[in-house]
Amino acid sequence: MSVLSAEKVRRLSLGVSVLDDVFSGFEAGDFVVLHGDNVRFLTFALCVRCELSPEKGGLGSSVVFVDGGNSFSPYVVAETARSYGLDSKAVLERIYVSRAFTAYQFSSLVLEGLESFLNSKKSKLLVVSDITSLFFDRDIPKTEAKDLFMKVCSRLSEIAAKKRAIVLATYVSGRRSRQGLFFEAVLFGKSNVLVKLKKHGEVLSFALEDHPRVKPFNIDFPTDYAPLTAFMEV
Repeated sequence: MSVLSAEKVRRLSLGVSVLDDVFSGFEAGDFVVLHGDNVRFLTFALCVRCELSPEKGGLGSSVVFVDGGNSFSPYVVAETARSYGLDSKAVLERIYVSRAFTAYQFSSLVLEGLESFLNSKKSKLLVVSDITSLFFDRDIPKTEAKDLFMKVCSRLSEIAAKKRAIVLATYVSGRRSRQGLFFEAVLFGKSNVLVKLKKHGEVLSFALEDHPRVKPFNIDFPTDYAPLTAFMEV
């Protein structure tokens, strides 16, 4: 029995048996923040899974991917798609990637045309990668960076609140400065689902730290340094 209610809601499952037994996945309206170790790989896997049919734990949908850290890897996505027995080219063609190279470009993408583009493509998953990285640029005043970042997080929260899509942001911490702590507090405060991945040697820990419907939990499973796909089911 899942810890979530059994109501008929389309959800994006993680495809990891030990997790799916207790957590049925993300659903439209969730503003998810993934942080910690291996978050980029898990995000690529979820992009592929999003295109699976609902019967297989997906959403049968395309993906909009706002790349804030120049981190999108078509090679990893293609490899993951092949592991699911999917046509890698067809999968990649349904992931709409927009790259930003400055905080201003990133903010413009999110604040000005993102929601209408998401709706035009009827995408059920919006990914925003490395959400804080560009806001540390020395070319942007700290006060302005903080203001723009708050607006970006508020906008993503609004998009999620309309429940038309899952909004998933990846956050790679590492700068324990006052500015970094500010960004983290704003991001965590605006999101409603918080997940942390932590690798301890050969063990990967999945921690659901915050969720509006599910109690926090932590699951550890061995990886033997193998890719996370070794634990995924199609």
